[in-house]
Amino acid sequence: MARAVSLFADWRGVLKDGWRSPQVLLLILAASIPIAFEPWMALINNFAVEKVGFTGLERGVLESVREIPGFLAFTAVYMLLIWRQQTFAILALSVMGLGVALTGFLPTVWGLYFTTLVMSTGFHFLATMEQSLSMQWTSREELPLVLGRMAAVASGGSLVAYALVYGAFEFMAAPYWIVYLIAGAATLGLGLFCWAFFPRFEEKTFQKTAVVLRRRYWLYYALEFMSGGRRQIFVGFAAFLMVAEFGYRPEAVVALFAANHAIAMWLVPRVGRLIMRWGERPALILEYAGLIGVFAAYAFVETGWVAAGLYIVDHLFFALAIAIKSYFRKIADPADIASTAGVSFTINHIAAVTMPWMLGLVWVADESGRAAVFLVGAAMAAVSLALAFMVPRRPGPGRETAAWRRAAVQPAQ
Repeated sequence: MARAVSLFADWRGVLKDGWRSPQVLLLILAASIPIAFEPWMALINNFAVEKVGFTGLERGVLESVREIPGFLAFTAVYMLLIWRQQTFAILALSVMGLGVALTGFLPTVWGLYFTTLVMSTGFHFLATMEQSLSMQWTSREELPLVLGRMAAVASGGSLVAYALVYGAFEFMAAPYWIVYLIAGAATLGLGLFCWAFFPRFEEKTFQKTAVVLRRRYWLYYALEFMSGGRRQIFVGFAAFLMVAEFGYRPEAVVALFAANHAIAMWLVPRVGRLIMRWGERPALILEYAGLIGVFAAYAFVETGWVAAGLYIVDHLFFALAIAIKSYFRKIADPADIASTAGVSFTINHIAAVTMPWMLGLVWVADESGRAAVFLVGAAMAAVSLALAFMVPRRPGPGRETAAWRRAAVQPAQ
């Protein structure tokens, strides 16, 4: 009974304004993204190796190509001169679905680079708008809980996608192109649903339609930069390790991803409540301290099931990363949110664009290349840990770092 009450508390209030509300739209967008993206991600290593003939070098280049739209995410603010944020988010969702649907029809190196670029353009612009809208439609006190709910429904969407992929390969021996087509078409359908059935919600605060860089946000920018580099090592090479080194089949990769998201559905809303109670600083310190150990273990793992266990632990630590967004929401000028969402994605992807292909060269250089790649991840986690200690216990305007000045800070500084 206590567990049921706790679970209800995590979701209480979602429908208080009816189902056609901003928060419900955010939850649908959050669930829609993995319907397309997770089948793409779960199968991309097997598809690239079996159908296109990738090595670690091409895989690194592909990851850099995938992150180019993330690097250009700051241009999203100029799109707001044409579309409202809500409209642009739905359009981006549809573009992502189109890129995934086309993936299986172009099984060549350049074809995979092209479809990846289309998919990633939609994905990153949608993620930028999703972050901006979640901050604008949610109070700063409730944001960790709402982000936790969004992460939980995203995990639910991932489980639906994994069930499709697992069933297609385990019971139907379906070709890759069928799975990619169904996943992409489903995402396009969800985009049409959001467009047709939700009203256009009012944007309460006018958002600056220019690139905004604030000196007082420097710690947030630094945390995003380090997060981008670490994340790409995890996304680009952790799953590739299990396919290339330990021979994981698509069914096994999907089962591992599904286990991650099943745990996340239960855990992440509680992580949001934990951040509300603890604050952002302890959550980030816990995340980065744990990731140092995980990346160091990746460097020397020799057993497939141990690597799978590290992957699950790695994924759970990343759930704490919602504390970065919560920290920014507390220090930000409300008019800066949309622009800074794009800028932060660009900063996050500076390392993401450059590191994967360089680490791909390191991976194939010699037998110690794999260990070197993951030790770079451990070093980046250590730098992030040092930055986390600079996050104040009670962040706010004028209290952006632990060594803050007591003088008032003007929003336009």
